[in-house]
Amino acid sequence: MDDVMMPANGEFQLGADMTGKRIVVAMSGGVDSSVVAALAVATGAETIGVTLQLYDHGEAVGRAGSCCAGRDIRDARAVCDRLGIAHYVFDHETSFREQVVDRFADEYLAGRTPIPCVQCNMGPKFTDLLKLARDLGADCLATGHYVRRVPNANGGAHGAELHRGADPARDQSYFLFATTQDQLDYLRFPLGGLPKPRVREIAAELGLSVALKPDSQDICFVPDGDYAGLVKKLRPDADTAGDIVDLAGRVLGQHRGLIHFTVGQRRGLEIGGAPEPYYVVRLEPETKRVVVGPRRALAVTAARLEAINWLGGDFTGPLTAKVRSMAKPVPARLDGDRLVFDADEYGVAPGQAAVLYAGERVLGGGWIAETEAALVDA
Repeated sequence: MDDVMMPANGEFQLGADMTGKRIVVAMSGGVDSSVVAALAVATGAETIGVTLQLYDHGEAVGRAGSCCAGRDIRDARAVCDRLGIAHYVFDHETSFREQVVDRFADEYLAGRTPIPCVQCNMGPKFTDLLKLARDLGADCLATGHYVRRVPNANGGAHGAELHRGADPARDQSYFLFATTQDQLDYLRFPLGGLPKPRVREIAAELGLSVALKPDSQDICFVPDGDYAGLVKKLRPDADTAGDIVDLAGRVLGQHRGLIHFTVGQRRGLEIGGAPEPYYVVRLEPETKRVVVGPRRALAVTAARLEAINWLGGDFTGPLTAKVRSMAKPVPARLDGDRLVFDADEYGVAPGQAAVLYAGERVLGGGWIAETEAALVDA
């Protein structure tokens, strides 16, 4: 691999001698984690590839692009063979089902919009896998996430910092807000300073079979995108059908179940004769009502957060908040567990995460428990 130009990124730098060190690489079978394994090998460290099997092998063996399933496990093993490193597979299907899939279903039934990728990072990936890496005597655990870890920031008083990925189109910091300081000090993210095209180039230069493999889906265990269908399969006795009402409580129609709706949704309401487009403003699991209103009813002034994870040390300066994975961070302030926006924010949904930033640095974040509407119900 000496003839392949590797990135100097502060994590695994070509030419840095890590002989005598051991690196465990979390391998999903995709191009990103495969290149991370190659970067680790290039340092001279003993490198071990580890894959968590998160699906039933019989069901998943033919599924591609799902992450941690049958074909993906074979791809990870092929890459490890190519690199000449050991590869281990650990069955964590039960853990994944309990920590991610079951919670996904329960959150939808409770009228919230879940983010299973964060739950996966909090559980199987950054808890279970990190423990495995330590049990294997590794000096660090490396993953293919597009975020940057800045070591010894501010003199090292508070440990490493988590920063956004250098490529805005690939930045995954929103999904890693729950990473703890202890985890961050042990983790490595070698791809954080690279654009995705360069990662594929490195894979091709190394002759890795996954160089052109498509990226996995955002929600790997819902391959057809039918969230409601999965929830009904997991919770067949749950009946959340009910009324569609306006802000004043007037019944406008009926719906087939709360699981078909999310805050901010416009399509699928099938309400005729409305003077202006209606959007889902909130979901009420206790009454089974879908409350709708005009777009201005989606505006919120603040949100209450729960299970806040703070990576900011003693940071007290201005911050921005990102309330959806595809949203732009907006100015806000954190007052205890209350996130107050400088201007009305839209699309703030319970169950989603509010991730806090100071420029490129990730300060942490929390789960949105409830919101404060800018428009008082009529």
